[in-house]
Amino acid sequence: MKQYHLFLAFFRVGILGYGGGPSSIPLVHKEVVEKYSWMDNDEFSDVLALGNTLPGPIATKMAGYIGYRVGGILGMINAIVATIVPTIILMIILLTSLASFKDLAWVGGMTKAVVPVVGVMLAVLTWQFIDNAKKGLGWLKAVILGVASLVLLQVFHVHPGILIAVLLIAALVQKDKKEEPEKKGGTA
Repeated sequence: MKQYHLFLAFFRVGILGYGGGPSSIPLVHKEVVEKYSWMDNDEFSDVLALGNTLPGPIATKMAGYIGYRVGGILGMINAIVATIVPTIILMIILLTSLASFKDLAWVGGMTKAVVPVVGVMLAVLTWQFIDNAKKGLGWLKAVILGVASLVLLQVFHVHPGILIAVLLIAALVQKDKKEEPEKKGGTA
């Protein structure tokens, strides 16, 4: 039954994720965190951050990891296939039929209408991440970290993978420092 739900979850992402990775991420979140509760928000954020540092499409990377975590090797294959099969089928159908409709106004309008919808979906997901960061770090640290990240990315053009790697390493070092006093205090 787990494999069936895994296939359905990622098939829906594959079929509805019009626009690529940015539009797929909120859909994956909806399926994995909200519907099936295979992960919580923090785990999903970690998977998303790591997935963004690796090359290739984010939807298949997330499907592979989440599928493996939920159902092992078979789950990984199942989730990846469920993610890419709708795209393959839709590409064949669209490319064969779109050539005859590409000059119609409604086709151009449809593609333009998708952009604000994806923007809203990403904004909602961003707000959820900010809310989670506030709970873990507090407002001040979350805002400072957000502004510093924005400046590094937009002004200094630091690659997002480098920024994410530095933040992950800092979080690991910080976690180790917090655990050391607890161990010392507990043994004395």
